Amino acid sequence: MSEQHTYRVIVRGTWDALTDEARARLPAEAADHGMLSMRFTEEGSLSYEASPLKHFSMRYVVVSDAEDGEEMAAAIAEDRAGTTLRGLGYGFRDLRSTVTDLDTMKINHKPASRR
Repeated sequence: MSEQHTYRVIVRGTWDALTDEARARLPAEAADHGMLSMRFTEEGSLSYEASPLKHFSMRYVVVSDAEDGEEMAAAIAEDRAGTTLRGLGYGFRDLRSTVTDLDTMKINHKPASRR
């Protein structure tokens, strides 16, 4: 069995070809998708600004084989984002990801004398 790593992935994209319904719904629901809603979850957490209605981000936790690395974690998160957004009827383009491997992330602890 291979080692599993936990990744935090931020998927960013641009709204594209939104229907009139989506253009009305997104600003109306923007308060539910602002700074306070940003969380890393398996299902993903969508955030965007209502005006201008241009870009969005989604935050994911992805657990996958360490040997597959960050590229696979990004691909998994982008696939989840696409599936979610299409399911909501939202058009999008230009997905790109930033990945952090929580299992290899270095944490700098301050010495006790500097606290």
